[in-house]
Order: sequence, then C-alpha cells, then structure tokens
Amino acid sequence: MPYVDGFVLPVAKSKVQAYRRMAAKAGRIWKKHGALQFRECLGDDLNLKPGMGQAFPRRMRAKRGETVFFSWIVYRSKADRNRVNARVMKDPAMVKMMNDKMPMDPKRMCMGGFRVVVDL
Repeated sequence: MPYVDGFVLPVAKSKVQAYRRMAAKAGRIWKKHGALQFRECLGDDLNLKPGMGQAFPRRMRAKRGETVFFSWIVYRSKADRNRVNARVMKDPAMVKMMNDKMPMDPKRMCMGGFRVVVDL
C-alpha cells in the first residue's frame, strides 16, 4: 500500500498566490525524486454545521484574513518516502527555498506520515 505525508496549514489570503508558486516548485522537486503525487488544496468550504466536528480554520487557529491548505504527498511505501525526503532535503533548489522567506509560518503547520488502509 502507498504511504502518505499529510499537511494542514494556515496561509494569509494575501499570500495565497505566493504560496501556490512556492508549492508548485516544491512539488516538482518531490516528483523529480520519486513522489507519486503532490497535492495542495485551498480551503473552499470550511464552515461546518454545528455538531459536525471542528472546522479546519478553528482547529488551525486561523487568524482573520487567513485560509487553510490541506495537502499531501503520496509515495510507494514508507521506505520510499524516507528515501525521497532525504533526497529532497539535499536538493539545492529545496535548500534555497527553505532559506528564503516563506509565504506562511512553517511552525503553524501540522504534519504527519500515514499508512494507507483503504485505497479504492
């Protein structure tokens, strides 16, 4: 079964285009090193009905003027993910990007690795 890294992060609405440009560059780097999929999804319908859990903006403590991205990267396996991520972190383009000012606060990002248990 595939392995997935998942991310949720708030981004200022005024910086969405800058974030998209950065994410597109990062996605090309991940794919170059073997990721199967790279998805960045901009929050569109983030208001939940009462009793339906907690909306992403509230859970992420999004500030006024921020929206939320839900993102994931798919790999062949956890071992492949570890190999791909090691290469990505050494890629000169990624090193440069990580040293540039980012259009979001990476400390506010939630992330984790997930085993796929249902894949239809």
